[in-house]
Amino acid sequence: MKTRIRPTGMRTVYRLAWHLVRGLSRIYFRLEDVGVANIPLQGPVIFAANHVSFLDPPLIGCLVPRTVSFLARHSLFEVPLFGPLIRYLHAVPVDRESGAAGLRAILNRLHEGAGIILFPEGTRSPDGNLLPAKPGVGMTVLKSTAPVVPVRICGSFEAFGRTHWFPRPCKVVVCFGTADGFEDERAEAATCDKPRLKALYQEVSDRLMARVGALHPEP
Repeated sequence: MKTRIRPTGMRTVYRLAWHLVRGLSRIYFRLEDVGVANIPLQGPVIFAANHVSFLDPPLIGCLVPRTVSFLARHSLFEVPLFGPLIRYLHAVPVDRESGAAGLRAILNRLHEGAGIILFPEGTRSPDGNLLPAKPGVGMTVLKSTAPVVPVRICGSFEAFGRTHWFPRPCKVVVCFGTADGFEDERAEAATCDKPRLKALYQEVSDRLMARVGALHPEP
């Protein structure tokens, strides 16, 4: 359902981009939201979402009433004009060949109190169905103190999936679940041995994907 929200703590350019993407998406994709009230408005937060389209980050971001960071390939930051723009819009440069550096960048952003969108599947789904979760998001969750909000985006695959060359005006609904603190898992991670810690990363990622899969638009 459509929810009235007021953005807070945004720079001018980010706020303008937020309103622009939000307005166009409401018209072109008939964008709707469910559960926006579940979003923490202050402090660090991780949004763990399914991934089916290049549209997912901006469509999720324009519904979140606070500044959020997105992951972007580090090479994109070298593109004239575009690079400075996405940096100003709080994108986080990530080099897939240097996972440790990317993790540090994400954790630093969370330590600063930011919100960040992560995709447990690690890549876009080829058919719109949920993919198995990878352990990377679980590692990020356990190494941070941020609450995690599961997010399910429905319709963006039909609008702009892997086989589409241009976005189609299909209806998109984004569902936000309640935040999860993972207190028990974080407490165990602080004392367990490395094999158990590795297993915990996957368990947290799997639990997140299960929560994402359980979210559905209201009838």
